[in-house]
Amino acid sequence: MLSLLKIKNIALIDALEIEFGAGLNLLTGETGSGKSIIVDSLGALTGDRVSGDLIKQGEDTAQIEGLFTVASAAPILELLDESGIEVDTGKTIDLIVRREISLSGKNRVFVNNQLVTQGFLKKLGGRLADIHGQGEQAALYDVETHIGMLDQFADVAELKEEVAEIYHHLSVTKTELGMLRKNEAEKLQMLDILRFQVKEIKDLGVQRGEDDELEAEKHRLNNIEKLSKLSDDAFALLYENDGSTLATLDRASRDIGELSEYEASFCEHTEALVGIRASLEDIAFVIRDFRGRLEFSPERLEEIDNRLAEISRLKRKYGGSIETIRDQLKDAEFRLENIEGAEFREEELKKKLSELRTEYLKNADALHEKRVAAARKFENDVVSDLKAVALEKAVFEVHFDGEADDNSFSPTGYDRVEFYFSANIGERPRPLAKVASGGEASRLMLILKTASHANDTEKTAVFDEIDIGIGGRVAEAVGRKLKDLAADAQVFCVTHQPQIAALADRHFMVAKAVAGGRTSISVRELSPAEKVEELARMLAGEQITEAARENARAMLAAI
Repeated sequence: MLSLLKIKNIALIDALEIEFGAGLNLLTGETGSGKSIIVDSLGALTGDRVSGDLIKQGEDTAQIEGLFTVASAAPILELLDESGIEVDTGKTIDLIVRREISLSGKNRVFVNNQLVTQGFLKKLGGRLADIHGQGEQAALYDVETHIGMLDQFADVAELKEEVAEIYHHLSVTKTELGMLRKNEAEKLQMLDILRFQVKEIKDLGVQRGEDDELEAEKHRLNNIEKLSKLSDDAFALLYENDGSTLATLDRASRDIGELSEYEASFCEHTEALVGIRASLEDIAFVIRDFRGRLEFSPERLEEIDNRLAEISRLKRKYGGSIETIRDQLKDAEFRLENIEGAEFREEELKKKLSELRTEYLKNADALHEKRVAAARKFENDVVSDLKAVALEKAVFEVHFDGEADDNSFSPTGYDRVEFYFSANIGERPRPLAKVASGGEASRLMLILKTASHANDTEKTAVFDEIDIGIGGRVAEAVGRKLKDLAADAQVFCVTHQPQIAALADRHFMVAKAVAGGRTSISVRELSPAEKVEELARMLAGEQITEAARENARAMLAAI
């Protein structure tokens, strides 16, 4: 149940706070007064997408906040636990849902002050409220929506998920099998290409980093004379000459050794010089060994050039680096293996496809049987409820089409469901889209939506102007139906019909006012006397007469 709704800086609303209660909560007001803005705000709290366009002109941010009280049921507790939202697990749970909207696009969603995603809010919102908007009856004319209503009534969500998952695997397997059965000549051509690529790359035997090593060796060979001179000079300066670094270091070490006999602090320097001498000697020997290996070889230089040319050719062909060449080899080998093993794989896929088809049919048959069983009760419930909205002679039927063959398979099973309807005696039921008038469609939408959600008494049911195209006795019948629904669940309704408004447990009026050159919207709950005035306005229009007031009082007294 929605207990409290706060709206700030949304459209024409500066700041608004509405406390709702159990039963039937009605919102009325002049056309264009802003009633739908409140419904849209509630929709935002249940996961509808919002944008900066909703923000009141002149403001940078907006906020919508609602307090929902729901039963402490396992599904909602599991959902909250998945997102780490802690709640007190009594008989009921209080959830504060808040959406913050910004012109900068940094919109945020909070549940009990914990940041959550819009996707999570969509899941949670589906358990908080069902919103049936203006013109939704047009969806009844779309046959694709009918199966969803029946499935909601039949409570087959879990079985539908299983069917959808098996169908996915079935489709993937079919696609893979189809690819294997491509034109045989195409396969043979691809085999030749892949075998050539594998042989070409393997024959070259290119290794990671090989091109860098070859370039380094080529650079050395092209500078052999310079390297020889540099290494000779360095070895002579470090080790070989009479005045080499090591010879000089030895003399200095002896002098410091004598100093340490007179000054003990020089002892530690003597040890350091020993280490320095060892390091210099190591460097000198490395240089000597390097010089000993230097040898110019025109043959090796030519060999390196040829090897680099081959590597460069494959780089250009397969993507610009040794890594891409090696990746191409792996890919070609994998594809080659798949094609060469296609015959075996085809048999394997045929077997898998047969097993998946059997499993799909088993689950789809079970889904079909549940739908057929639920359809009879759904028909009876809908016909019974239609009587309550002045369609006493109406006939409603659920028709099934589609057979259990591959052409009918879909993620929702193989059934095609369509609602048939007749409002008058002597007329056989026909497809709903062809026979239902606007007023009948409004009432049908109300009945079908409430019947299909009959078990969702914990949710708030929101109806935004479902009374389009009806009036008089029919409007009163629709109001009675809403009142019946409100006995088990909170109902929130926007209406223009006084016959419906008279039945409200709590009646709110939306008004638009202009002050200081700006338009704003306000909402307030009506007192009994104010309720009479509002009903009289709805009955008489702008000029409220005493007769309209008397009529309004009579309507209220008849409840």
